[in-house]
Amino acid sequence: MSERSFLKGCLIFFGVAILFLAAVYWVFRITEGGGPVVGDRLALVRIEGVILDSSETIEELKKFSENPSVKGILIRINSPGGAVVPSQEIYEEIRKIQTETKKKIIVSMGTVAASGGYYIASASDRIIANPGTLTGSIGVIMELMTVEGLFKKVGLESVVIKSGARKDVGSPFRAMTKEEREYLQTVIDDIQGQFIDAVAHGRGMKREEVAALADGRIFTGKQALKNKLVDELGDLEDAIKVAGKMAGISGVPKVVETPKKFSFTDLLRNQFLGGTPWGNFQKPGMPGVSYLWTIGP
Repeated sequence: MSERSFLKGCLIFFGVAILFLAAVYWVFRITEGGGPVVGDRLALVRIEGVILDSSETIEELKKFSENPSVKGILIRINSPGGAVVPSQEIYEEIRKIQTETKKKIIVSMGTVAASGGYYIASASDRIIANPGTLTGSIGVIMELMTVEGLFKKVGLESVVIKSGARKDVGSPFRAMTKEEREYLQTVIDDIQGQFIDAVAHGRGMKREEVAALADGRIFTGKQALKNKLVDELGDLEDAIKVAGKMAGISGVPKVVETPKKFSFTDLLRNQFLGGTPWGNFQKPGMPGVSYLWTIGP
């Protein structure tokens, strides 16, 4: 074989290899859940447990919003809420996708979709709740702990050197003053106002309507429907049908979902939260503001 023929053969081989790899890459780009996507699909994104971080959910939403075969996104929420900022970030990502892609985003509520869970849901195009779903809890909470009495009993004293009068507001080592409580209340009120504004904007309600419901109380799905916090009652299967119809998919839509990876962090979180989707996820004595429906201490 001549040198020219050999080089020509190599070029052909590498050309075919590149085309093959490009084809494989394209298949995996449009693949969700283990098989190639053919035709229009509905994506399912799950938000479960206490909301501590938004990155995974936002990554899923972006991936599905950029996939041309995905015509709509269904978010299944089973969460009592959580930290303020992750809830706000997911809310904003939903609004961004709606504006930029025009894809419909529908929420299906599970056992509980309260506080930060409801904050996220309010950004969607339609909310479907089970009659017994616990939702609402539009409110903000800050829980602090003081060990001043205990320190006095055991003869310990905390010494603080600070740059300003309010630098150690919320310290667990001393009682809070009236002025400090009033100051923190203004912080809570501001974040509560952000919650009310977000729900009013997302649900197309008047601000005063939302404010009248925003005292932290929870509602069943049936009660939430009467108060215009959700759009209709139904289970996950009902939500899939509604979402498919809103997305323009004929017949029963095929649903794609990102397989969940094992997370050591999630394992630890469930261990320390007793395996429940709610609980005090703050470190003892650490000031934290959250959109969270809490049960007990």
